[in-house]
Amino acid sequence: MKKYAVRPISNNKDALKSFSPLLQSLLISRGIETQEEANIFLNPDYDIHTHDPYLFADMEKAVLRVLKAIENKEKILIYSDYDADGIPGAVLFSDFFKKIGYSNVEVYIPHRHNEGYGLHLEAIDTFKDKGISLLITIDCGIVNNKEVEQAQLHGIDVIITDHHEPKEKLPPAYAVLNPKRSDCVYPEKMLCGSGVIFKFIQAILSKKDFGLKKGTEKWFLDMVGIATLSDMVPLTGENRVFAHFGLKVLRKSPRPGLQRLLRVLNINQRYLSEDDVGFMITPRINAASRMGHPQDAFNFLSEDDPVKAIASADYLNKINDERKGVVASIVKDIKKRIGSMTEGVRSVYVAGSMDWRPGVLGLAANSIAEEIKRPVFLWGQDGGEEIKGSCRSYGNVNLFGLMEKAKHAFIEFGGHKLAGGFSLTKDSIHTLEDDLVKACENVQDDGLNETVDLDREFDLHDVTWGTWNDIDKLSPFGIGNPKPLFIFKNVTPKAVKMFGKQKNHLDLSFEREMDKPVRAIGFFMNPEQFKNKPEAGKKCDLVATMEKSFWMNRPELRLRIVDIL
Repeated sequence: MKKYAVRPISNNKDALKSFSPLLQSLLISRGIETQEEANIFLNPDYDIHTHDPYLFADMEKAVLRVLKAIENKEKILIYSDYDADGIPGAVLFSDFFKKIGYSNVEVYIPHRHNEGYGLHLEAIDTFKDKGISLLITIDCGIVNNKEVEQAQLHGIDVIITDHHEPKEKLPPAYAVLNPKRSDCVYPEKMLCGSGVIFKFIQAILSKKDFGLKKGTEKWFLDMVGIATLSDMVPLTGENRVFAHFGLKVLRKSPRPGLQRLLRVLNINQRYLSEDDVGFMITPRINAASRMGHPQDAFNFLSEDDPVKAIASADYLNKINDERKGVVASIVKDIKKRIGSMTEGVRSVYVAGSMDWRPGVLGLAANSIAEEIKRPVFLWGQDGGEEIKGSCRSYGNVNLFGLMEKAKHAFIEFGGHKLAGGFSLTKDSIHTLEDDLVKACENVQDDGLNETVDLDREFDLHDVTWGTWNDIDKLSPFGIGNPKPLFIFKNVTPKAVKMFGKQKNHLDLSFEREMDKPVRAIGFFMNPEQFKNKPEAGKKCDLVATMEKSFWMNRPELRLRIVDIL
């Protein structure tokens, strides 16, 4: 059960005295205690706060190899991952080649179900026949040693751009661009895959501008912004710059597919927020690979023809609705299984079915992990004999470390602390939970009784546009820069109701003396899920964030429910 504690207000205010008391405390709680640090955080500067791409190990080699390929008119293959990091990266790299007028380029995105994550030997064998001489990965490849060797045997040079954890031995590629390499001195270690490919483009253009105006690459930041906000990387340092300017470009983006989707979703492009990206755009990009082919998401973002782009946007919206139904069915099935268990859930929960599609299991695992407050591993089968699955963490369990300790149970696995994927044999299904539970004994997990820090205790009269203006200075929010969290004690809702087409969202209304009522909403929440069930006329403690929303182009200041105590 979560516990909440209001952070003590720091006495170290002199260095930040130019800011309001609320903004001072919010900055200090984020480890920002000097005027210089505050200026960097509050005023990201593209030219000053991004790093020299040539600090990457192998960057010089990689740039010269691409320039050589362009000069010799070689056929280049962009090979990206199929998620909302890899696909935007493929779009921006493809757009780069369009901008410089180089057309001898092909994009390959593996099928999530039929091929799975990373490079594949079967695909590489086909590239030789296509005349590919340079293969550049995006958001994958760092653990594909065998596949890179195979490409080299075919006379294909490979440049890997990735951000996932490398193994002890790097693939024998022509060049490997990964900030997590042990010998890489690049300062920002937590770039997403699209962030790495963007740095690659920066480096190429600094060597040869191809007649483009200085700063042209900034227009690619819409894709870097989507990827950075989608891939659960910390929104600090250079990532904060990419997210900040990425949103600015997205709000002006002429991409017809994106414009169409935002219209369908009733999102005003001018006011696009990080929540709109994370909760509305990202799921539809990912739906392409989960329910069909990732090429559809690539077309949605890269297509210049308005008719084709609109068709792609409408299709993604349709299959995303189908995906919701599939995930809901799996979650319902798992809850039944848990409810019928005679003994309690163990430290790691594992479930699976030959009828479950592996591509949607990450979403189901996330939902179940939040419900049972344990790491969750789900597996399924979709074509072929191999069992594939997804896992999501809870608390402080490092999933990658957990899988490392139980690596004998897997054919392959990958990911990071919070999320991952894996494959295993049918024989391993029966012992997987035992293997993971045993491994979990040696992996840190203090999340089951976690204490959540609250930024401030507020009164309902503190919900003002002045308060919001202070909060908004810290955006965009995400991992490493969470939304400020407040508690409103002894507040009494005047009305409690459900809204939405399916009546599956919670809406609380609080009256204030001499002021407008305050609305608090919780998407996919209901009164029964809280220990203190909210009722009209009954006092409660409300834990919430503050947000500005737009409906019919009218701004509304409201609270987003986190918990009700």
